[in-house]
Amino acid sequence: MAHPPLLLIDNFLTAAGQNPSPTAALAGRLAAAGWPIRTTSRHANRLLRLGDMVGTVWRQRRHYAVAAVAVYSGPAFFWAEAVCAALRAAGKPYVLTLHGGNLPAFAQAQPDRVRVLLAAAAVVTAPSPYLRDGLQPYRADIRLVPNPLDLAAYPCRLRPTPGPQLIWLRAFHVIYNPTLAPRVLAALVADCPAVRLTMIGPDKDGSLAAVRATADALGVADRLTLPGAVAKAAVPDWLAGGDIFLNTTNVDNTPISVLEALACGLPVVSTAVGGIPDLLTDGVDALLVPANDAPAMAAAVRRLWTEAGLASRLAHAGRRTVAAADWGQVLPQWVTLLTAVAAGAVPAGAAAVLGGGGATNGTA
Repeated sequence: MAHPPLLLIDNFLTAAGQNPSPTAALAGRLAAAGWPIRTTSRHANRLLRLGDMVGTVWRQRRHYAVAAVAVYSGPAFFWAEAVCAALRAAGKPYVLTLHGGNLPAFAQAQPDRVRVLLAAAAVVTAPSPYLRDGLQPYRADIRLVPNPLDLAAYPCRLRPTPGPQLIWLRAFHVIYNPTLAPRVLAALVADCPAVRLTMIGPDKDGSLAAVRATADALGVADRLTLPGAVAKAAVPDWLAGGDIFLNTTNVDNTPISVLEALACGLPVVSTAVGGIPDLLTDGVDALLVPANDAPAMAAAVRRLWTEAGLASRLAHAGRRTVAAADWGQVLPQWVTLLTAVAAGAVPAGAAAVLGGGGATNGTA
């Protein structure tokens, strides 16, 4: 049976060392399965990107049956509004996919705009209970479809007694609070003179310089490794070299970097913000601490060093948590959903999800 042609609309401009967006990853998987795929946009300039998105919707209207549109907060929300207006003008059904830890707060500030946008879609999906629940006041039937990853690419190694190598993987941006990591490092030196920290990722807003300055001021610059952005294919190897994964963010949804750490068997210490408590359960598959609290995060690391069996228990549970995010589980959900929307129908029932609603603990 021929697959319906699709148009996927998101930012397809992937910086070196960053994960491709979930939409870009989905495009690749569907194309490999024989689906006719068109995507937009790869323009770095925001205005050119918006023009390309809207223009592609109209110019290509005879060449796709259904569209999927990524929805973010802030200025990017306008892109979704403009693109969906063009899709309605073209008479095309579309699926909205919600992204970003700030989207619930944006919806509270702009309830009418959010309600109008969500109401017109054939289907709205969210990758986590956090986004689903936060946006349900604006549309009640939001479906859960996890952000996926390829588990086979992440060899799992348990660390019964974690060593001194801390690892951090994210873009250097103020919302991810990267300067918390060297503060944690400094708090641990007295307990573990061998402790070191590797922080991987591209600099987005000058936060990399702030990390260096913080490390210098605290006297731990010689314990800090900053390789910059690394290739996506190299991420499993970098994670394999770590002993404990730190997630320092102040705003979050369901970060792929944390899923990758769980897949590799790393014990995770994370701030309990946004969708993280939906993804992870404190003491079960991770240790969760308050935001921007270096003493609390350092104390959690000490627990992993000193409590017998804790790291192994968290790692075993974390691998189970992330299993439901494997592409083998998630791709069939998208195939069913997009095929139904293209045919003018929507399959009954919510998609499977990590965490929430009595399913496996955690979310993607």
